[in-house]
Amino acid sequence: MEKGVIVNDVISYKNALIKESDSEISERILQTYSPLALAFLGDAVYSLYIREAMLKKGNRASGKLHEDAVQFEKATAQAEVYKAIYDELTEEEQNVMRKGRNAKPKSTAKHASVSEYHYATGLEALIGYLYLKGDTERLEYITDRSINM
Repeated sequence: MEKGVIVNDVISYKNALIKESDSEISERILQTYSPLALAFLGDAVYSLYIREAMLKKGNRASGKLHEDAVQFEKATAQAEVYKAIYDELTEEEQNVMRKGRNAKPKSTAKHASVSEYHYATGLEALIGYLYLKGDTERLEYITDRSINM
């Protein structure tokens, strides 16, 4: 198969996804992502939301901002958030969190128990899911709950 054919197939597929989803990933496609892939993205998104919240609290030295953000981003804190918000979530959101929690990651956290790490992965999976779904209202709600627990 020629390189140009592969590139055209990829471009066609990408265009079909964009057309189908209008900049947000369709529910059908979203369901194909593994919980660990969602957690991979969710980790970065959660960090960004937390860091933005820290910065909005006032201009401080970057080292202090980092120290404050890490308190919310560590696995033990994320596990607490998981447990605190679980009953407030929709059934769909609970399913995503449960799948993330039950996934079998290849690594573990340095400063958290295996259980806490699994709960944190569940929260991150939900964050990734909501981000790809384009549900910024829920992302902001969860972030606010995380900071104001």
